[in-house]
Amino acid sequence: MKRLTLLRHAKSERESSTGRDFDRSLNDRGRADAKRMGEEIRKLDLTFDLVLASPAQRVVETVEQVGGLSPQFDERIYDASTRQLLDIVQSTDDQVGSLMLVGHNPGFERLAARLTDEAVDDVPTTALVEIELPIDHWRDADESSGRLVRFIKAKELA
Repeated sequence: MKRLTLLRHAKSERESSTGRDFDRSLNDRGRADAKRMGEEIRKLDLTFDLVLASPAQRVVETVEQVGGLSPQFDERIYDASTRQLLDIVQSTDDQVGSLMLVGHNPGFERLAARLTDEAVDDVPTTALVEIELPIDHWRDADESSGRLVRFIKAKELA
């Protein structure tokens, strides 16, 4: 059994000082939401063998605000297509039982929908999607192979 958790970055500024999308920072609401999501992750006692995160500024700040994740930054996650994200999942070492990806839409919601065959079509900022995969090897993660376990939206947390 494998577990994949997708965490979309928190709410960010519309523009960066450099004009580059990659450099956009979190806004005040994003920082607060990310902290709340971190509290929820700890409350649920969710742990991860491996955390891979986009190196985009808003993701780096999200990870910092959530706390306790110790990610490896992976440039492939930024602006990744569903296929590229699935390739990352499928190439994960089988010693990893629980994988978290921290990154962006639309790739995350499309990956979740593809793996679960459920309508996961609105993954807002700072949302967490947990998918259980009844597989022994990450390479076997594919269409409709998973089951949606959790879909938590920061804006719904108290």
